[in-house]
Amino acid sequence: MTSQPPVTPVIEERPAQPYVGIRRPVTMETIGDAAGALSDLADWLTAREITPAGPDFLRYHVIDMARELEVEAGVPVPADAQIAVETPMETGVLPAGRYLTTTHVGDPDELVAVTGAFLEWAERNGLRWDVSDTGAGERWGCRLEIYHLGPDDDPDRSTWKTQLAFRLAD
Repeated sequence: MTSQPPVTPVIEERPAQPYVGIRRPVTMETIGDAAGALSDLADWLTAREITPAGPDFLRYHVIDMARELEVEAGVPVPADAQIAVETPMETGVLPAGRYLTTTHVGDPDELVAVTGAFLEWAERNGLRWDVSDTGAGERWGCRLEIYHLGPDDDPDRSTWKTQLAFRLAD
């Protein structure tokens, strides 16, 4: 077993959060395509004078690491915002509930190892995810990478701050 980075998980209640997103299938090699949609969303909201209600995120809907992932780039919007989206954008609501979270400050290339340590910690502590196995992979109720600090804030990747927030089973 390889050494995992330390993680400090916290359980938190998150309220429902409306958002605008772009969902697409990707592979591990093309996952950057989903992250690239975040700047498209930010530009689209800015052009309409809509201020995001929180940091950008990637939401993993279906995960099959060997084949394909269904990933959505998203930006939270105010609950009272009246938004008419254009294809390929869609509106949605991140579900309220109990989430296990941890925050990583450092290079985003470390997130695979951090996620592994996070998942192992949850398993050791008997926590269950809001996830189901399907023929297409694992379908997650809500699995987020939330980008609090990134390249727009500081080019030094060691300062980037990413929060993992995975919804727990009821």
